[in-house]
Amino acid sequence: MKRFDCMQRLAERLKDELVILSLGASVDEWYNAAPHMREASLFQQQLGCVTPQAFGLAAGLPHRRIVSLDTDGGMMFNLGILATLGNEQPKNLFVVVWDNECYQSIGGPPTHTASGRVDIAAIARGAGVDNAYTARTLEEFEAYCEAGLKADVPYIVVAKVAGTVQPDIKRKHSDGREDKYIFVRHVEATEGIVIMGPSEHN
Repeated sequence: MKRFDCMQRLAERLKDELVILSLGASVDEWYNAAPHMREASLFQQQLGCVTPQAFGLAAGLPHRRIVSLDTDGGMMFNLGILATLGNEQPKNLFVVVWDNECYQSIGGPPTHTASGRVDIAAIARGAGVDNAYTARTLEEFEAYCEAGLKADVPYIVVAKVAGTVQPDIKRKHSDGREDKYIFVRHVEATEGIVIMGPSEHN
């Protein structure tokens, strides 16, 4: 499967959700696949932090669906989050792991999943996340997305995707600091809350 194709299928199903996604080429792909989710999406610049941050949002906003767009490399940096999800059972968290079996952003050295022995979905089930599956076709991916976005338990789909980047897509022209404010202001507006109040240094 191509990651961009999967993103387009997922984006069609999203409207009011909040999305946390990983660094790397998947950022530009997501902002092209889901332009209507621009303000509702925030990329995390550290491997191992995407799903934990999404879990924090899910815990703080239990009435709202949170989507984590993680990677195999990122998940391998913090497998402990799977045990946390298994124990805490957040009802509003849907996790996608883009498993291209390589660290794409640094030239493509293989991740542990490239060995054929490491199965992230099986690890998640062993950690207590009963609904953890691997998708190898677009049809499987779409079916898992439909189920996962309706589930009242944590739900994980590991999408086996090619280690390629969608060509000829527009680059995102904002940095992490700007993205943070765009995202926070969106959450404030849609939730009717104040997260970051007026600056004392205006």
